Amino acid sequence: MRDVLLKIASFFYGAAIKLRHLLFDIGILRSERFDIPIICVGNITVGGTGKTPAVEMLVEHYSETYHVAVLSRGYGRITKGYREVKTTDNYREVGDEPLQIKLKFPNVRVVVCEKRAFAVRRIQEEFPEVNMIIMDDGFQHRYVDPLVNIIIVDYNRPVERDHLLPYGQLRDTISSLYRAHYFIVTKCPETMKPIDMREKRMWLIEKPSQEIYFSRMQRSEPCSVFAGVKSTVTLGAPVIAMSGLGDNDAFNRDLKQRYRVVATMDLEDHHSYRMSDLKRMIHLLERHPGAVIMTTEKDAVKLANSEAVTADLRSKIFYEKITMCFVGNSRMELFDNIDNDIKNRDNEKHIKGLSGNSGGYK
Repeated sequence: MRDVLLKIASFFYGAAIKLRHLLFDIGILRSERFDIPIICVGNITVGGTGKTPAVEMLVEHYSETYHVAVLSRGYGRITKGYREVKTTDNYREVGDEPLQIKLKFPNVRVVVCEKRAFAVRRIQEEFPEVNMIIMDDGFQHRYVDPLVNIIIVDYNRPVERDHLLPYGQLRDTISSLYRAHYFIVTKCPETMKPIDMREKRMWLIEKPSQEIYFSRMQRSEPCSVFAGVKSTVTLGAPVIAMSGLGDNDAFNRDLKQRYRVVATMDLEDHHSYRMSDLKRMIHLLERHPGAVIMTTEKDAVKLANSEAVTADLRSKIFYEKITMCFVGNSRMELFDNIDNDIKNRDNEKHIKGLSGNSGGYK
């Protein structure tokens, strides 16, 4: 009975999504394109597909040649409206992922706002030097028409076998993928074969102009969440897996490949830590002497400035930094294609300017 009710709810959710897309497609709802390149990184699946590592990769690459700003909704924050993220902010005020990006790239402007088109205009007014915006999780927004849409797909959660919310984990229809320019398939196994790549291409690519890239997550040596802790964690050591992700199971499975996971502490995505969570950590550490807590980079950002964490607990919480590692030379192929998209856009603007055409870019 529960499945039947979820399928009914999924049907109505899908109908609402399709109607909204139709209103944009026929022009009743309007998308706005701006005169600077906007690269949108999104997905159609709830939970952790690897968007943040992709955003960080783009920021790291393009901040060498552009004045980059990152625009995010700031999901899970208690504040509303437009706000520039500072390194001194609390994650509850700006969101955990925007704060993580700001701490990694303190010289890059990071802004949170629900209304993306309004935010782009305000970024241009307040920071006229910004000449590229990387929009985190804006694929469904559609009020901004980005130059490039990059869709992140988790290899382990095939969208073609999934269903719309709430019966499945799809937040958008598979048919919406026609708007994607590039796909990055994340978390690919080492054992992936060429036939697996062809299968993904067959399911995802609908237009000749679309491209697909395959990647894996590369992890750093374990780092302490808190400054001043000099101990580390060796491979095979006992750990307590603690994560507040959209897909905690994947995090736990991954840790089990390198450590002896003696317990798990699964939290909801964008979890706000409370005293009860700290007590639970201490209780688990007491139950498993010699173990440490291994958490995610996103959770590390939320714990790092907490004065409630005791000195003993601080010495036992670690995380691994994650970067995106592409299969073959496809990383540079992706950047070359984006560079060509920017060049073609600039040429188009130039031609329209010479012709005196006042339409086009706003």
